[in-house]
Amino acid sequence: MTKLPDVSSLITELARAIGTPPAGTVLVGIHTGGVWVAEKLSAAMPVKLPMGTLAITLHRDDYDRRGIARNANNGLRVAHSTSTRMPMDITDRHVLLVDDVIASGRTVRAAMNELFDFGRPASVKFACLADRGGRELPVMPDYCPLKLDVPQGEEVVLGKDGDRLTLQFHKK
Repeated sequence: MTKLPDVSSLITELARAIGTPPAGTVLVGIHTGGVWVAEKLSAAMPVKLPMGTLAITLHRDDYDRRGIARNANNGLRVAHSTSTRMPMDITDRHVLLVDDVIASGRTVRAAMNELFDFGRPASVKFACLADRGGRELPVMPDYCPLKLDVPQGEEVVLGKDGDRLTLQFHKK
């Protein structure tokens, strides 16, 4: 199987491709991997950007099939519902939406639905570490340093070990 590149070098390449964003830009990570990438990307950017996070659970198009998660004592809870944090008004601001890996495009669609619950941005650009193909919706990243051909039944997963991020192939 192909060895995946070091995530820190991908983040450096991503920051270089983005350059200096326009004034008023907000960095928004999609939970969970996109938040990890956004945090690392923020540190690599030439300017400090305000940052928000999105939990897209309630905007997913498979919510009716996945339903509400249950915690250990069988009580109901909504997965990641408290993880959305938008500490600024995004109306008329530029948003740099960040995720780890794009595949079908459905996560990005759900994230944009959630994002527009917080206002009407001037623009939305999408950045991710890897594009694994398999698009089901017409969504493409504006910035993406790694394009992969991933065989059916495999996925690319972002892992976190302490402060270190890694990309790995996994069987579905």
